[in-house]
Amino acid sequence: MAMLPISPAPFFANKNRAFWHLQLAGWGGVLVLRAMSVLANDQPVELLLLVIVEIVTGFAISLILSVIYRQLIRRSALVTWGVTALVLMGSVAAYAAIDSWFQGIYYSGIRETSFVQRMVALAYLDGTLLGAWSALYYAINFFLKVEEQADRLERLETQATSAQLAMLRYQLNPHFLFNTLNSISTLVLLKQTEPANAMLTRLSAFLRHTLVSQPGSKVTVAQEVETLKLYLDIERMRFEERLRTEFNVEPEAATACLPSMLLQPLVENAIKYAVSPQEEGAQISLTAQLVGQRLRVAVSDTGPGLRDRKERANLPLALAGAGRTVSTGVGLANIRDRLAQAYGDDHRFEIRNPPDGGFTVIIEIPYESAEDSAQIGTQVKPAAPPSVSATPIPLTREPSRPIGTTSA
Repeated sequence: MAMLPISPAPFFANKNRAFWHLQLAGWGGVLVLRAMSVLANDQPVELLLLVIVEIVTGFAISLILSVIYRQLIRRSALVTWGVTALVLMGSVAAYAAIDSWFQGIYYSGIRETSFVQRMVALAYLDGTLLGAWSALYYAINFFLKVEEQADRLERLETQATSAQLAMLRYQLNPHFLFNTLNSISTLVLLKQTEPANAMLTRLSAFLRHTLVSQPGSKVTVAQEVETLKLYLDIERMRFEERLRTEFNVEPEAATACLPSMLLQPLVENAIKYAVSPQEEGAQISLTAQLVGQRLRVAVSDTGPGLRDRKERANLPLALAGAGRTVSTGVGLANIRDRLAQAYGDDHRFEIRNPPDGGFTVIIEIPYESAEDSAQIGTQVKPAAPPSVSATPIPLTREPSRPIGTTSA
């Protein structure tokens, strides 16, 4: 038999309803305890009527207190606690006076006690009830206020992280677009319209795969490789036979997820520092495999290695000497920042530079399938993504109201 999913709403989602539930449960519990005390001590059943009147009186006074406290809770601490103490003392006096008057009627002719004596005796019990009620009222409302502030802070941090991820990913596009558009411009000037049109078509296909995805989204390795091939098709029109590629993706690794556009700057760096400066070009290789419960991706090239590169995470800018290709400093540092945002310390980012040349970057992250990513709420880019726009996280919400406040 299929079970219907149950998703209970938070108790304080409706503060007004939560107030009445707590109010009825609290005073109802006091009524039950007082009634059990009367019955356990073999006191007259008629005394239950007096107990009911006392509880109803306390219930009514607490409603008046809730209206007053609702205004005081928004004031400064000195005003809140000072006025609360005065209001509470007046409420206890009124509660004790009403109880004393009713008990005087009930015990008339039985007990020889004055009104003041009864009032002083009852002030202790009534003060305990109203004092505990007031403490709970402020405690619950301050707790809800802290929870709302924590929730708002979490929303702000989430939006800040999303904005940072967007900034990191959007840094990757301008340099590539500049080179591609420059190549197209050159082809147009040379009146080579067919190659220019082909490059524009491939550029639009590449941008369609990259610009519609959310900055914090994840894709499968197979989809990331598909995007890389679109990018390489564009670059291959510039370098022709000088650009050689090799992809070796294990079937198990093809369905693993990773941040979108994570590998594109590695391939772009390989073209910039290995293919472009060498007359014979270079080969770019990508391998992806599962090592236990982790995904390992390696991007390597057969270029000159780090000797002609400044692009390394901790390499000083001063080491970029004359005659060397100057880097924008975006590539590897950008990837490290994105990995830190997505996985914290649970990732590996390693650079290998063999003495005989070549350059390799190894990335190792926790294995996460497309199904797992969908279950935890991470967006996985589909094969043919629809045109969507990012929905910002709302930072404004309904003004905080103390429990028991009826919304307008």
